[in-house]
Amino acid sequence: MKLLQFGRDFDPDQQVILRDYLAIERTRLANERTLLSYVRSSLYLLLGSIAFFQLKEFTNFKYLALTALVFSVIFFIIGVYRFTLLKRSLKKLYYKAEEKEYEKS
Repeated sequence: MKLLQFGRDFDPDQQVILRDYLAIERTRLANERTLLSYVRSSLYLLLGSIAFFQLKEFTNFKYLALTALVFSVIFFIIGVYRFTLLKRSLKKLYYKAEEKEYEKS
C-alpha cells in the first residue's frame, strides 16, 4: 500500500556502527511513542463518543457519537498499521546491514 509508505528502502553499503545502531534504537522508541499517541487519541475519541451517547436530550449528537466511534477505530487501526510497517522496515534495514557485514568477512 503506497498511501502510508515510509520513504524509500535503501541498501546500507557499510556495516552498522554504534552511531547507526543508536539511531535505529531512537527511531524504534519514537515509533513506540507514536503508537501510544495513536492509542491515546483513539481512547479519547472513544470516551467522547460514549459521552455523546449518554446525552439523551440531544438526539442530533447520536450522529456525532457514531462519527467519533468510527474515527476512534480508524485511528487505532492506522496507528497499529504504521507501527508494524516501520518496525518491519527497521528490522529489514538492520538485517541487511548485518548480512553485508558477514559477506565481507
